[in-house]
Amino acid sequence: MRVIGGECKGRRLVPVKGLSTRPTSDKVREAVFDILQGRFPCKKALDLFAGTGAMGIEALSRGAQEATFVDSDNAALAVIRKNLDACGLPARALVLKRDVKSALRLLAGKGESFDLIFIDPPYASSLAGEALTELDGLGLLAPGGTVVLESSKRALMPPDMGLNKMELVDERRYGDTLVRFYEEKDGPA
Repeated sequence: MRVIGGECKGRRLVPVKGLSTRPTSDKVREAVFDILQGRFPCKKALDLFAGTGAMGIEALSRGAQEATFVDSDNAALAVIRKNLDACGLPARALVLKRDVKSALRLLAGKGESFDLIFIDPPYASSLAGEALTELDGLGLLAPGGTVVLESSKRALMPPDMGLNKMELVDERRYGDTLVRFYEEKDGPA
């Protein structure tokens, strides 16, 4: 697993040992960032269920000024820090050991907003929809920002998820992976 583009292009990223973390494949990551290329440089990125930190590190490499990484697993947090160090990016990163809901509430309480938000929970869980709904209710997406939600193509999630502030604007399939892109709805919610 390597950084695909930007200032850290080609740098190797360390995986999390064991089966608890499923990193986004290089192919899917490259496709996602090709779609997002017009969004860079951006100010802030948020990597939820960060695992190896690959999505947030890719955003930093391509010009995001800062990134926040959220994971609750100690092994994943150690790998994120190691990968940030290997890429020379720790000064532009915040790593939070929290479950996603409490991290989102903490960040909202601090008045944070993010231009890019990545949601990539374990495929066999309902956490993707829960995180997206929580995110929608807290207003952490900056104006003009994008949420990228990765899930299994077999995940039973309606496209609109009952969202008030965000809407599905694009959806792509890559093998077993479904990637959805959400942005703010036009007009009042």
